[in-house]
Amino acid sequence: MDATTNLNETPRKKAICDWDVNDRPREKFMAEGGQKLKAAELLAILVGSGNAEEDAVTLMQRILDDHKGSLKRVGQLPISELCRYKGIGPAKAVTILAACEFGVRRALEGVDIAKLDSSEKIYHYFYPKLRHLEVEEAHILLLTQRLGVIKSVMIGRGGLDRTMVDIRVALREAIVGKAPHIVLCHNHPSGDCTPSAADNKLTSDLKRACDIVGIRLIDHIVFTDGNYYSYCDEGKI
Repeated sequence: MDATTNLNETPRKKAICDWDVNDRPREKFMAEGGQKLKAAELLAILVGSGNAEEDAVTLMQRILDDHKGSLKRVGQLPISELCRYKGIGPAKAVTILAACEFGVRRALEGVDIAKLDSSEKIYHYFYPKLRHLEVEEAHILLLTQRLGVIKSVMIGRGGLDRTMVDIRVALREAIVGKAPHIVLCHNHPSGDCTPSAADNKLTSDLKRACDIVGIRLIDHIVFTDGNYYSYCDEGKI
């Protein structure tokens, strides 16, 4: 092979195993703990390898950069979208998404479902159910006398900015479930948790219906990924 051929060759990446031992993600983790590692390095440990042009850390950093450096955004990607990156197949895509899901669940471990006595607790209870939705869904949360969770039921699903809720369905679920207290929760995929006029009317109508049958509507929470509006906290229920 002559010199010209060598000049035209694509430089080969330097494998992580050839890095200085102090720079390798796995060794850094063992020596210093996970807190010292960047998100891309942690993901690189999980996926193990990159592609012919990029090591695992560089590939993971590129994926993060393409999604504004947000693990939350990466965790919301479909498997097919992650598989568009060279070096990411279905198995690695699932590993990445599973890691992001673990992060969400770890954050929710402090929620005590034995007593959902605040809007913040209710918000965190619904977070795994509603955070990824691109259309509106309405859920009714059935609670015991001491505000423990009986169950939650989806009672309506709609479009990008509206969902239809049948108050009779909500009351039926509460009566069949023998729930003395209920909470209504629905999401706004737009990211704006400000209630609409339709939300206000629904709250008023449901509250009136609950009063008639002796069920207490504790709250109506309008949910977004990162914020919420509580009718109870605002003194409107």
